[in-house]
Amino acid sequence: MPSEVAVEKKKLQNPPLELHYLGDRVLRQGAKRVTKVDEEIRKLAREMLQTMYSQDGIGLAAPQVGINKQVIVIDLEPDNAANSPLVLINPTIKQVSRDICVAQEGCLSIPGVYMDVKRPEVVEISYKDEYGRPKTLKASDLLGRCIQHEIDHLNGVVFVDRVENSLALAQELSKHGFSYQAVKSVV
Repeated sequence: MPSEVAVEKKKLQNPPLELHYLGDRVLRQGAKRVTKVDEEIRKLAREMLQTMYSQDGIGLAAPQVGINKQVIVIDLEPDNAANSPLVLINPTIKQVSRDICVAQEGCLSIPGVYMDVKRPEVVEISYKDEYGRPKTLKASDLLGRCIQHEIDHLNGVVFVDRVENSLALAQELSKHGFSYQAVKSVV
């Protein structure tokens, strides 16, 4: 069945949703579970995808566009029209690996800032798809990292909260016009 949330993968002059940036309170609120997966949620997912593609992103959580719902969209191949995006509704981490890996992360809500973050190498989640069907997914590499990054957003955590080198982080944030005071360290 073709995805009802598929949108053309292109940059829009005026994306449908507005991004919120580090320092905005909306990024620190825990998102609410979606009680009913309906056309309104599918429309939100489509608009989130259009906004994400317009900003050259590969993942976007609803709180980043000021919407307090547990909805995430991910597309690791934004230039591949044949690749369907992933829509995660009410995602829950079921299990993570003991193996940890360090990789550079960035975020549409903190443009220009890229820092190393430690995360479990493999993550297993349960979620609902855009039709409300329960699913599970085991992911590693970039997809696993992206899922963990976006689920953090649903819990009011931003990737810079996980950066261990606070001096380098403060310098990097300042260079891009963000305040280190907006970081709430979780390491």
